Amino acid sequence: MKELIKNRLAFGALIFIFVILAFALFAPLIAPYDPSAIDTDSILAAPSRIHILGTDPLGRDIFSRIVYGSRISLSIGFIAVGIAVLIGVIFGSIAGYYGGRVDSVMMRFVDIMLCFPTFFLILAVIAILEPSIFNIMAVIGVTSWMGVARLVRAEVLTLKERDYVAAAEVMGASDAWIIARHLIPNAIGPVLVSATLGIGGAILVESALSFLGIGVQPPTPSWGNILMDGKSTLGVAWWLTIFPGIFILLTVLAYNLLGEGLRDILEPGLKE
Repeated sequence: MKELIKNRLAFGALIFIFVILAFALFAPLIAPYDPSAIDTDSILAAPSRIHILGTDPLGRDIFSRIVYGSRISLSIGFIAVGIAVLIGVIFGSIAGYYGGRVDSVMMRFVDIMLCFPTFFLILAVIAILEPSIFNIMAVIGVTSWMGVARLVRAEVLTLKERDYVAAAEVMGASDAWIIARHLIPNAIGPVLVSATLGIGGAILVESALSFLGIGVQPPTPSWGNILMDGKSTLGVAWWLTIFPGIFILLTVLAYNLLGEGLRDILEPGLKE
């Protein structure tokens, strides 16, 4: 923690992430209005003391929708990355531990998956499935695990040559036990960095999907569909796009800065 505090950018990013997490956890206490409440007397109201970030074409308070939207955007980011990490860790550890033909076949599959542009692959799958929060989480996770798999494989290829792994094999430990007990815990550093960076990426993908109208569906607020609501009124209601855009930008930037800070701490050799 001391090393993280010394990195001012990473520590500042961590504080901002805690603020956004507080928005998500305590949304009913922080949001001044119901995010779905329609007020026909305040349609497209500019930012003021009553509505600090203005209102949308239905008179809904933008600040309240952004606060509640943080729940959706962060949930999708965390769960999608959790799915990607789970698949990637299992896939990469098996490929690295067994090596040889198993490794070759598995990593060629990873190479094939990497040939497809991830965002367009997600678009294709979402277009087939019914748009829902669960489907978005699953699709982003299932199409984003390849980088984690390659990181874990590289770590396991080195770790499996260590003496404690040889000792476990001599004692008759099963392959599954060695992978789960000795290899994965010691390969978790790069995975943590990748996961932190991945959360920002997942939030960005969800926002893009919702902006295109195939992500989180109204009236459920997310940062992406708040942006979508403002695209038709950009000339007269700039606050509909500026404020959610700023939250997306700062949140993604914060996770990227935190990930870079963790990388400098966990892998100091890369910094040098």
